[in-house]
Amino acid sequence: MNNAVPPPGSAPAATILVLGDSLSAEYGIPRGKGWVALLTEKLQAERPDVRVVNASISGDTTAGGRSRLPAMLDQLRPVQVVIELGGNDALRGLDLNSTQNNLEAMIQACRAVNARVVLVGMQIPPNYGPDYGNKFSAMFTNLAKKHQTGLVPFFLKGIADAPDAANQFQPDRIHPRETAHPRMLSNVWPEIKKNL
Repeated sequence: MNNAVPPPGSAPAATILVLGDSLSAEYGIPRGKGWVALLTEKLQAERPDVRVVNASISGDTTAGGRSRLPAMLDQLRPVQVVIELGGNDALRGLDLNSTQNNLEAMIQACRAVNARVVLVGMQIPPNYGPDYGNKFSAMFTNLAKKHQTGLVPFFLKGIADAPDAANQFQPDRIHPRETAHPRMLSNVWPEIKKNL
């Protein structure tokens, strides 16, 4: 976990917890260049009273996030939790109901400590079939509506659906290059700002 150190004499009044997978854990790019690090820089300039804790783990699933979250909520008492999980569930073809239940449990756990939630939605490659893909992306929208959370409908908008999409990704075609991370932040920032 990288904790942004507040300037001397000012204790952070608020913590944003980012609970994500490799897309938030700087997989395959230099440390400090991912969208969460860029968010930390942005907040240090605009809102030095807010710190960001990145608790993202490459390969994490919603089940992993669900099991790790209660201790972090207890320890950090965040004002906002950005949940960027679900992509690995889909890549492993896990049951959508269990993914949805895990996301719902995380939202409810955050609510119980008065933390606002931003749900970061994903879309999956078409080779999983249109039915699974449509249900997967709709799941985020439905949960956000039901629980009135913030929602980023598609985290990789402007990257995965860009005309030059192939150039935006590392050779594995799953993880965005460093140059795509500012766009990822701009996709998430409006929801984070709204919830601050």
